[in-house]
Amino acid sequence: MAEIKVYQDSIDYVCGLNLPWERLEGKTILISGATGMIGSFLIHVLMQRKEVRKILAVSRSEQTARERLEEYWDTERFVFVPHDVNLPLETKLKPDFIIHLASNTHPVAYASDPIRTITANIIGTQNLLEYACNRKAERFLFASSVEIYGENRGDIEYFDESYCGYIDCNTLRAGYPESKRAGEALCQAYRKAKELDVVVARLSRTYGPTMLLNDTKAISQFIKNGISKQDIVLKSEGNQLYSYSYVADAVSGLLTILMKGKNGEAYNIADKDSDITLKELAELIAKTVGTKVIFDLPSETEKAGYSKATKAIMSSNKLRKLGWKAQWDIYNGMISTIRALRIN
Repeated sequence: MAEIKVYQDSIDYVCGLNLPWERLEGKTILISGATGMIGSFLIHVLMQRKEVRKILAVSRSEQTARERLEEYWDTERFVFVPHDVNLPLETKLKPDFIIHLASNTHPVAYASDPIRTITANIIGTQNLLEYACNRKAERFLFASSVEIYGENRGDIEYFDESYCGYIDCNTLRAGYPESKRAGEALCQAYRKAKELDVVVARLSRTYGPTMLLNDTKAISQFIKNGISKQDIVLKSEGNQLYSYSYVADAVSGLLTILMKGKNGEAYNIADKDSDITLKELAELIAKTVGTKVIFDLPSETEKAGYSKATKAIMSSNKLRKLGWKAQWDIYNGMISTIRALRIN
């Protein structure tokens, strides 16, 4: 049973931020990937802010949407739109802002569903960009990823928005980062050719109470084991150094970019107080829940979906200049997540 207050406190924090909420006055916002970890949290925030006229929640699964967003189902301000973004969106509903979050975002999906992983990031993005142009949307926000930076070549400490790392495109695993890169390029093409206002958010690895427990990212599996009082299983030496974000900080970053970002620009969402190795992360969770870390070999499917990057930490200086800052470091974010998800 989720500890509701912990989760609600996170929502209240984002709702209380000093942002230009007036930009959303009377606006309709379409969110693809509405039932995902970030999308569902974002909807809870926007439904609590009364400026927003209507939320159009796009997702393939009505059942999942009902489970995660049932409290809004019969309200006038919430409309569920059952849709696969790989198909053109033909509804006559007119959004002012579009936030494209729909994507396969975990390793087993990259390996077991590689085609849809690519098409959601390219074809799905183009479909929504076309829809944005046809409906004369004010702004399109594309959720990209730290993965677009590829591997750190040893020539930089923190990835900033101008860095171009190395990706071996001739691999199955390349489908996700390469298609995110292509999605960003599509946004720039529509900005130039059709004068669409676009902004890009490059998210670090995100976690929080709205994570799906079938997510196969390492942090998700660590948390799943932790809340079940099981040992934390580490399937490598754990020396990989990554940036992480608590979901409330990720959403506050998205909203900052949506409302304050410059047309055509990309912004990293990350914080140096949440940079941590996988081994340190596993040990933190194990210590928090009173279990231990054990080592195991990954399956071939898992291994095929794992990132080869051993160091991927991001600079958020550009976003911080817009007034954003993280509220949760990795320790406090993890405590909040485990408290909210713990099985009593």
